[in-house]
Amino acid sequence: MNSNLLNTLFTEKMSMILIVPFIIQAIAISIDEFYFHHRRGLGRWEQLGHPLDTLTVISLYVFCVVAPFNYSNLLIYIGLASFSCLFVTKDEFIHNKLCSAAEQWLHSILFLIHGLTSVSLGILWSLGFSYNIGILNVFEFLISQIFILSIFCIYQILYWNLFYTKRTTS
Repeated sequence: MNSNLLNTLFTEKMSMILIVPFIIQAIAISIDEFYFHHRRGLGRWEQLGHPLDTLTVISLYVFCVVAPFNYSNLLIYIGLASFSCLFVTKDEFIHNKLCSAAEQWLHSILFLIHGLTSVSLGILWSLGFSYNIGILNVFEFLISQIFILSIFCIYQILYWNLFYTKRTTS
């Protein structure tokens, strides 16, 4: 078998495996947002902080779309990804008092998955835009992720900061 063909087949199959963390992350963040957050409500710190978390993630995708993959940009990406992974943990001091054990467990899963998606994203970026992930190429996948994350960020800002009213207990 031609080594280029073998490399392409391996890379396309590997690309499919690399999207698994994104799928797990989407499921986990949906449960966290639409079950746990809606059940307990969010305080002001989280109302402001959660969209910022999402923006740190969006910055990773945008960087991969606009910056060519090279050694210098890889170092910048590692810095951005490390910052994002640390930044999303900022709420845990508050969550310790507000969240159930189940929600805290889900947060631990999200922290692990966040690191895995950052690594997967870096690998996909390194492959270049000519590789396919299912019916999408890497560039289309990144653009779709930016779009989805941007919609989620806008939802977080609008719902929690404009439409949400804190429940009062009688």
